[in-house]
Amino acid sequence: MSFQRIVTRTLPDGIVTKVYPFHISLEGLEKNLLCRDEDDYDVVEKLLFVSAWETNCLVVIHIVMSNHGHACVLAPAWENAYKLSETLKKRCSMHIANKYNEHNVLTRTSACIQLLDTDWYVRNVLAYIPRNAKDTGQRIEDYPWSGYRGMFIGGKSDNGIRRVASLTRREKEALFHTHANLDKTPWLLDRNDRLVPVTCCDWEYLESAFNHDETFFLKTIGTVNPAEMEQKLIHNLRDRQPDPTFLLTVSDLSERWFRKTPAELTLEQKSRLIPYIYRSYRTTVSQLARCMKENAETIERMIRKR
Repeated sequence: MSFQRIVTRTLPDGIVTKVYPFHISLEGLEKNLLCRDEDDYDVVEKLLFVSAWETNCLVVIHIVMSNHGHACVLAPAWENAYKLSETLKKRCSMHIANKYNEHNVLTRTSACIQLLDTDWYVRNVLAYIPRNAKDTGQRIEDYPWSGYRGMFIGGKSDNGIRRVASLTRREKEALFHTHANLDKTPWLLDRNDRLVPVTCCDWEYLESAFNHDETFFLKTIGTVNPAEMEQKLIHNLRDRQPDPTFLLTVSDLSERWFRKTPAELTLEQKSRLIPYIYRSYRTTVSQLARCMKENAETIERMIRKR
C-alpha cells in the first residue's frame, strides 16, 4: 500500500478526522540553554507531549537538544500546530523560571512551523529530526531524548512498567509539571520514569512513510542534508523575502496546494492559502496583496477569518 501523507486519526479529544503533517522547530536560544541537565531534557520532552495532547496533535517523532528541539506532528489544522508551539514555549519558560529563577529566557525564541506538503518533505523531515543527535557526538540509536527508539520495533514496549493514566494527581504534577488531564493517554513510563517513545509517538505513520522498510529509513537518515533542511524549514520562514522571490514562494505553494497559479485561484482557495502564508513566512499584508493581486482589506479579512 502506497504512503498516504494525509491520514485519518483519532485525536486526543476523541474525534476521528483527517490530519496533516507539520514540522515544528523551537529555535533561537543563543545565550541560554534550554536543557542544562538530564532532568531538563526529561521535562522538555514530557512538556512536548503534554502540549501536543492538549492541542489535539499527535507527535510522530521528536528530538530534544540542549538549546533547541524538533518535532514532526500530525494536526487537523495549522492553528493546532501553532498552539502546540506556543503552549510548549510557555511551559518551558515557566520551568526555567521556577528552577533557575531566570525569566523571559524564551522571549526571543521563535517557533517555526512548516506544513509538509510533499512526500519528499515528510520523509526528509522524519529522517532529519533524529539526525540532529549526531551533533552531540553520540550514535543516533543511543541518544535518549528522541522518538527514534520507538521506530521499527513492531509497536512493542519491553521496558514500559507504569501507565501515565494510572498515576495519582500528585505523581502527574511531580513527573509532568502540569495539571493537565492525562487519564486517557496510552503512554507508558520506564523504570526511570521516562516516557517510552513507542507508546507516545505515531510510529505507524513514520514506518508507512518508508514503506515499512527500516533500511530505507536508515539510508535516508544517512543521506539527508542537514544544512538544506535547516534552510528550508527554519531560515526561509524567518527571512523577509523581496517581492520577486516571495512571488516564487507563493507560486510554488499555489501549485502544490491547488495545481494553479496564484492568478487562477478562487477566493475560497485564496482564503485557505493566505492565512497559512501569513503565519508561516515573514511577510506583510501589503506584500501579500501585491503578490496575490488582491486589495489589502480583502487580505486582512481572510487572515482574521482564519
